[in-house]
Amino acid sequence: MSTAPEAPAGGVTSAGGAGERFQSCWSCRLLSGGGLLLSAAYVFSAARRLPIHGVPSIGMMTQITFAVCLASLGVVIIADPVQKKDLKSA
Repeated sequence: MSTAPEAPAGGVTSAGGAGERFQSCWSCRLLSGGGLLLSAAYVFSAARRLPIHGVPSIGMMTQITFAVCLASLGVVIIADPVQKKDLKSA
């Protein structure tokens, strides 16, 4: 006695509708990727401002690693290599 659920009224029938809009929106990718790059620069500068007494501490190295991860994620969001790969295969 179950029935199929009705389609949403917004016209988006696939679950990935918002993701597709994000990938095609250049300003959205630029804004979020740029924000990640700026946050990476802030984290990196905060790590470098810590007082260094000889050998760098594990906390400083962790902050620098986190800054590199943020920066690489920002570059990937801006560059969007998945979309370029899909264009080559089509």
